[in-house]
Amino acid sequence: MNAAKTTGTLRVPGATLYYEVRGAGPTLLISQSGEGDAGRSADLVDRLADDYRVVTYDRRGLSRSILDGPAQGVTLAQHADDAHRLLAELTDRPAFMLGCSIGASIGFHLAVRHPERIRTLVAHEPVSPRLLPPEERAHHERELEEIQHVYRRDGLGPALAMIAGVLGIDPANPDAEPGLTPQPMTPQRVSNFDFFIEHDFTAVVHDTLDISALKDTPTRIVPVAGGATPPAVFDRRCAAVLADLRGTPLREFPGGHNGNTTHPRAYAAALRAALNG
Repeated sequence: MNAAKTTGTLRVPGATLYYEVRGAGPTLLISQSGEGDAGRSADLVDRLADDYRVVTYDRRGLSRSILDGPAQGVTLAQHADDAHRLLAELTDRPAFMLGCSIGASIGFHLAVRHPERIRTLVAHEPVSPRLLPPEERAHHERELEEIQHVYRRDGLGPALAMIAGVLGIDPANPDAEPGLTPQPMTPQRVSNFDFFIEHDFTAVVHDTLDISALKDTPTRIVPVAGGATPPAVFDRRCAAVLADLRGTPLREFPGGHNGNTTHPRAYAAALRAALNG
């Protein structure tokens, strides 16, 4: 489907958010992974807009979501407040949410602070060290800080290789679906990676998520891991521990950590099934 796309901006404390809306039906907010902006999952949105009113947005500091002043520290709670304000602007009913990687971590704060906003959160491989036992949590927080160090010393290429290793990503994507929209390393994307590594990594390391509140939130949470993601890597471990915390099965979606972009057709089918129970 090529549903018409509408765009808009929303003032939030300290920034102006850019967002896109496509399709009709129940509202589905997609909070992207990594440096991804509103257009990152265009192939997936194409396959959802028949059934959902799909909202995507640029997180503050990325692409068209402009900060009021020079880049400063950001928190996951602040990102979640942005998502809360965006949903309040666009709908007066509880929405569905797909959170991928850091997007899932943002969704946790939204589910804890504003459970009335989210009816179901599909949490795909959250980067949430606070879910893990203390020693494991500390290990992965150090990994993220080391990636920041390598980025500042050696640049983006070596940092991306480390990110792929930590998250179990195969950059070659040998089984990716055909006909995907290219995602070249544009200057804007390079800038987004800079904000992501410098600021969002720090937000993850210093997260304040209340795990007991996450366990008890009335928001339905569906923990998801990519079928191609190795069992022992950080993000899949977070998804598995989340499933135990919530007393619900861990679902597997097509592809790996970035299955939403590498397998949009199969991923859309799996997401529909998860949202429908």
